[in-house]
Amino acid sequence: MNEDDKERKERSLGILEDIKVPLSGYIALICAILIFSGIFAKQQGWLSVIDFNTLNGHYGAIAATGKATFRGSGGNGARDGFLFAISLVPAVMLALGIVEVVDHLGGLRAGQKLLTPILRPLMGIPGIAGLALVTSLQSTDAGAGMTKMLREEDFLTEDEKTIFCAFQFSAGGTITNYLSSGAALFGFMTVPIIVPLALMFILKIFGANLMRMYLRHAVKEA
Repeated sequence: MNEDDKERKERSLGILEDIKVPLSGYIALICAILIFSGIFAKQQGWLSVIDFNTLNGHYGAIAATGKATFRGSGGNGARDGFLFAISLVPAVMLALGIVEVVDHLGGLRAGQKLLTPILRPLMGIPGIAGLALVTSLQSTDAGAGMTKMLREEDFLTEDEKTIFCAFQFSAGGTITNYLSSGAALFGFMTVPIIVPLALMFILKIFGANLMRMYLRHAVKEA
């Protein structure tokens, strides 16, 4: 095994002994988690900028209608799908840009060192995927883009990527969708609002472990 293969294997297995993380890495990781977590989504004033969706912004309305964006209204088919795809680009670009800054400051290494002892036994993925995990709870597109980057950089093995995708696939964008679309049901709930959210997160972990078991037993030889 050459040095490059050895290094990739160590990163994918989450070996932590020789990881040196500067203080800036921990600070960058904490800031990124706060940005992607959605904690400051409802804050007023300058605190609102510590939120991914706030930074991502929104499209202005066309003056003639005051409601429609550049996509217009009533579209369908491939053309409307094309414009919808374009509307996803800013979120993915912003997320990947933030990740590059965090990685430069050592934030991904900090995540690997801090979160691997949690995520490895919990779902069988390395801690370096922790930031993408938090991001996927707020934005499906940004989470998918970050996961793709981690796989291309060999931070995730193919099996780890599959397990992580199983986690993201169910209840994608959990926090954002729950607090927006799910808000219509809040008045009818007989349990605290946090209970369904916690249940969805637990079931996402359960789904990831089902995929983990499948990969371990059903496709062991492959």
